Amino acid sequence: MRLLLVEDDPMIGAGLRTGLRQAGYTADWVQDATAAELAVAHHEYDAVVLDLGLPGRDGLDLLAGWRRRALAMPVLIVTARDAVADRIQGLDAGADDYLVKPFDLDELAARLRALLRRRGGRAAPQLVNGDLSLDPATREVRLGEAPIALSAREFGILHALLEQPGVPLSRAQLEDRLYGWDEEIGSNAVEVHIHALRRKLGSARIRNVRGVGYMVPREP
Repeated sequence: MRLLLVEDDPMIGAGLRTGLRQAGYTADWVQDATAAELAVAHHEYDAVVLDLGLPGRDGLDLLAGWRRRALAMPVLIVTARDAVADRIQGLDAGADDYLVKPFDLDELAARLRALLRRRGGRAAPQLVNGDLSLDPATREVRLGEAPIALSAREFGILHALLEQPGVPLSRAQLEDRLYGWDEEIGSNAVEVHIHALRRKLGSARIRNVRGVGYMVPREP
């Protein structure tokens, strides 16, 4: 999952980016509205974590502009503005959730998981396809009753594919989900992770769609 973090405070931003990455997210961090606009114009994000007190242009104005342009990515506001009127204003401006600073990183991660479930049209916390299941909260993968140990990148690829069984994702789409701006991508990194997943799950679990990419076949 690739997130955009919009936070102007260097200490808070660095801590949040580290925490989000430890929770399994790919997180790009910007510190003002102009950089956020550029990021959204050039990348597709699964969600945005947005501070309101930004320099130059307020976060609410930024959010309202996104919604006027019909940009539908989920937005979670994180701010020190704790009045009820502020929360109402943020939600009515188009935010999907509102979290007041200071907060626990585990709560932030849980709220993001809830947003992403709703975006995917799911109510259940786990992704299940046949006898294969993935739990984004515990980062556990099971094949039947057997736990399967995956690396962070392997988990990320499987998570992306299980969100839409039967729908192929290209290598570029998978790279975009797995790697942030400051992370180097090997020329065959995705292929290496796919090979490892097939070895652990069985070669038929992930299919290569020639000229398109990779998919997990939909199971009953």
